[in-house]
Parts: sequence; C-alpha cells; structure tokens
Amino acid sequence: MTEHRSRLRGLLSIGMLALLAACSTAPEDQNSQAALDKLYADAKADIASGSYERAIKTLERIEGRAAGTLLAQQAALDLAWAQYKSGERAAAVTTLDRFIKLNPSSAALDYALYLKGLANFNEDLGLFGKLASQDISERDQQASRDALLSFAQVAEQFPESKYAEDSRIRVDYITNTLAAYEVHVARYYFNRGAYVAAANRAQQAVQEFQRAPAAEEALFLMMQSYEKMGLKPLRDDAERVLQKNFPASAYLAGTAGKKKSWWQVW
Repeated sequence: MTEHRSRLRGLLSIGMLALLAACSTAPEDQNSQAALDKLYADAKADIASGSYERAIKTLERIEGRAAGTLLAQQAALDLAWAQYKSGERAAAVTTLDRFIKLNPSSAALDYALYLKGLANFNEDLGLFGKLASQDISERDQQASRDALLSFAQVAEQFPESKYAEDSRIRVDYITNTLAAYEVHVARYYFNRGAYVAAANRAQQAVQEFQRAPAAEEALFLMMQSYEKMGLKPLRDDAERVLQKNFPASAYLAGTAGKKKSWWQVW
C-alpha cells in the first residue's frame, strides 16, 4: 500500500510538472487586454519618437484586434495622425472618413473633423505665397475646399471645442486664398481676351466668397469683361454691387490701374 501511494504521488508530481511546463510555454493571447495595451504603448512611443511607419503598422493591428472597442477608436485617431505626419494625407483622410462614419456620436468627433481639415489643408496655397506665379491644380483646390468644409463644421457644430478657434482662423484663411485664386484665374482669362470665361470666373468668386477681400477685384473684372463684350446693363449691375460693398474702392476712383492686386499686398 505504501509503495502504491508513493507511485501515485510520483505520477501526480510528474503530471503537475508537465502541466506547469505546458502552461509556461503556451502562447500569449494576442487579443488579451494586456497584449493590446502593450501594443498601444509601443505605438504611442513610436509616434513620440517620430517612427510613424512602425506606429502605423502597430495601430492597424490594434484596430483589427480590438474592433468595436474604445481602444479601437483611439487607435484609429492615432493612426490618422501618424499617417498625416508621415505625409500619407490621402490615407489619413480615408481613415478619418471611416472613423466619422462608424462613430458619428463620438466625443472625439470634433478632433476627427479638425484632423481631416489638416490632412486636406495645403500650407503652400496661402496668403504668403506668390499666388500669381503658382501653378495650382484643380485637385489642390478641391482639397482646400474639403479642408474648408471640415474646419467650418468644427467651428459651427462645436463652438466650445478647443479646436474651434483655430478652425475659424483657417476658415478665413482658406476662404481668402480660394477667392484670390478665382480672381487670379479670371484675370488670366481677361488678359488673353477670353472675356466670357473671365466674367464667369469672377462671378463665381463673388458668389462663393462675398466677404473675401478679393471680391472687390472680382467685381471690377466683371465690369471690365462685360464692357469688352458690350453688355452695358451687366456692366452697370456689377458696378452698383461694387459701389454698395466697397464704396471707397480705388477701382471706382479711376485709379484701378495703380491698385495692387489683393495677393500682392501680402
């Protein structure tokens, strides 16, 4: 009996050791909270150090493994930021569009919209560049318009957001830039005798950007274009609008030839 018990204890000991050994070599659950938290900490460290490409890969894994959780939402926002910082602006916009669609009531919606505006915003198309000498593509203009919509949404829907004030500044900045570009194109057409195109482009600037400084010159270009085409009633209408909105305009004082274009003032 004693020998039997000794053998039994030996077998149990061996079994326990085998079980412990098996437990020690079992693979860690990659979807466990601890594993996800570690991945996220690694991604944040990579972002902080500027290792955006590595952070992007890690955050994409987190998004897939933690789908439907708050961690996945945060990972998506960090992913968009990393993509934006690494120059992958189109990818950042795609990530943010997905986030906005899946999380329309998120507390971070204002940040998502603001970041989308930044991703679409082209700093090179601005008041401080030589707009008249730039070759600005329509694609770049569309991105600026998309940025304008995002920033306007933040300013209007989230007026108390910490991103609202900067969004309002950017709305004015982009509005003035887009208006100046439309006037630049209208002047280009006018100087080449394409008066219909010049009038249409100037009219577009006035209709879309009524409060922008460039609207003054746009109205004057409309006057000039209609006069060249012999359309006196339309020319007079444009002059009346110019007088009403810019009563002190140098264009009305007969000094238009000496007046600087809006973009040349900057």
